[in-house]
Amino acid sequence: MTIKVGDTVPAGKFKIMTAEGPKEISSDEVFKGKKVAFFAVPGAFTPGCSITHLPGFVVQADKIKAKGVDTIACMSVNDAFVMGAWGKAQNAEELLMLADGNGDYTAALGLELDATGFGMGKRAKRFGMIVDKGKVTYLGIEAPGEIKVSSADAILAQL
Repeated sequence: MTIKVGDTVPAGKFKIMTAEGPKEISSDEVFKGKKVAFFAVPGAFTPGCSITHLPGFVVQADKIKAKGVDTIACMSVNDAFVMGAWGKAQNAEELLMLADGNGDYTAALGLELDATGFGMGKRAKRFGMIVDKGKVTYLGIEAPGEIKVSSADAILAQL
């Protein structure tokens, strides 16, 4: 079942890259008691994700945080090494780069994308959401090939 507005985000775990290497972080650490602009991309370093989606959040980070957002988090079904390198390459120091390496959190959200036809396996659909103290207050799931309802501008407009 796909998560929807009004739902509580599921419990789960991610990996993040630290100076000491990959570290586990729980969904509670990401969402509990916070307002979070949370978005997912099908793959780090892929064209739409690297040219448009992630850069929009990097550029708009100050405006988004000025609207009361505590954390801007980007998730992808990639490993922590890839997410860490992609974050550095994109100057995304202000964003929390969450690796959902096995796609477990993506599956818990019900937002899986079957990209096996492209040789990419199971991935996350492109989506954006606002989570306030663990509750989804906005969810925008993209149509294939689009970056509209999950963009930084769309999230900013919903805050």
